[in-house]
Amino acid sequence: MTTNEGGPAPRGDASWAAGALWWHVYPLGFVGAEIRPADPDAHLARPVEHRLGHLEAWLDHVVGLGLDGLLLGPVFASQTHGYDTVDHLRVDPRLGDEADLVHLVGAAHARGVRVVLDGVFNHVGRGHPAFRLVEEQGPAAPTAGLFRVDWTGWAAGQPVRVDVFEGHGALVALDHDSPAVADLVVEAMCHWLERGVDGWRLDAAYAVPPAFWARVLPRVRARFPHAWFLGEVIHGDAQAIVRASGIDTLTQYELWQGIWHAIADRNLYELAHAIGRHDDLLETFVPQTFVGNHDVTRIASAVGPERVPHALAVLLTVAGTPSLYAGDELAWTGVKEEREGGDDAVRPTFPPHPPSPDELDPAARRVLDATRALVAMRRRLPWLTTARTDVLHLDNRALVLRTGTGFGAVVTALNLDDAPVSLPAADARTAVAGDGRLDAGTVHLPAGGWAVLEA
Repeated sequence: MTTNEGGPAPRGDASWAAGALWWHVYPLGFVGAEIRPADPDAHLARPVEHRLGHLEAWLDHVVGLGLDGLLLGPVFASQTHGYDTVDHLRVDPRLGDEADLVHLVGAAHARGVRVVLDGVFNHVGRGHPAFRLVEEQGPAAPTAGLFRVDWTGWAAGQPVRVDVFEGHGALVALDHDSPAVADLVVEAMCHWLERGVDGWRLDAAYAVPPAFWARVLPRVRARFPHAWFLGEVIHGDAQAIVRASGIDTLTQYELWQGIWHAIADRNLYELAHAIGRHDDLLETFVPQTFVGNHDVTRIASAVGPERVPHALAVLLTVAGTPSLYAGDELAWTGVKEEREGGDDAVRPTFPPHPPSPDELDPAARRVLDATRALVAMRRRLPWLTTARTDVLHLDNRALVLRTGTGFGAVVTALNLDDAPVSLPAADARTAVAGDGRLDAGTVHLPAGGWAVLEA
């Protein structure tokens, strides 16, 4: 169901975004804020702590990497981790205030860096004033229409039986059939777009009916036609979701899984399969690609620091709109655990300033050098954003990819074996990054080596 009688939902004019290269940050962790206060209502009286300058101090690092986008995690007032929002129009006081966020956006724009905010519009925190009214007043509350509540047999003083997000009692689901919810989301989006942000990540977009976005996004684009919308989708028919919703792009979890599983398990057939599926998506949209984010084990822990360049080589040579999770370019480690606080290790506090090269250990320096070289290539070859990829050589531990268009081609060669290997290099003429040696149509890789070559 869409707003135009079953045809594809219209998208805006955010053509600038497909070729952007993003640095993804979880702000509350980044600045060292307390994530789980003992008092769940502490947000009501928290003093403002002006911490967003901590993030601003890293903007030159973002530019030095060659990136031009800042993809922020939640910054709005919440009870704990940011995804239990209690006010979409107020900056979380653990981070600062509206003036601080506007200043950060201005500082980023002054460096040519776009800023996207994380919009949690599938659910709110149980402490949201609108839900508190429902608990106090029942179905007569003026905000009762915002939520999916079973009022059968309810009596004053009893708990409200409301839908929640994936079993999390603290996350109260919104009713996306309600015009009031659409109005709430449009107001929040436009409020911050008016203050300079460039777009929105739509948290848990897979849990929201695509028809909701098809109603909301045209209203926002009517005022901000260049705004970009990224939907978090971890499963489902991505092409159908994009067509029905009008969202510009979706998170490409299938490719993420294919990259790290293949490298960790030394089974590159899995990566080749994921890339074939990835190419199919390009018929409909340019996927948002990544090898790390705030919800998953860091890539250096998943595959080992010595194999992070292999993952980055794939990320930055296949089609998509790539993001780097802050710290991955420095080979930071962290394992996600399924428990309360299990995300803390992948959402750490950052130092006041980026480290200098002589402060990095050899593994971190190798990853940083690889990141810079690969990002520089990606910026120089913008056609990679939509180029298709062919598999030229494949076995469990060795893979050669050729990604190309009529503008040129890039060849990516990976060796996960403990012995050197020689692989076909197709029409490659120049080594761009890695430790391969190119000779007469063959690339020679050392044990555990990798190379990116240009035709």
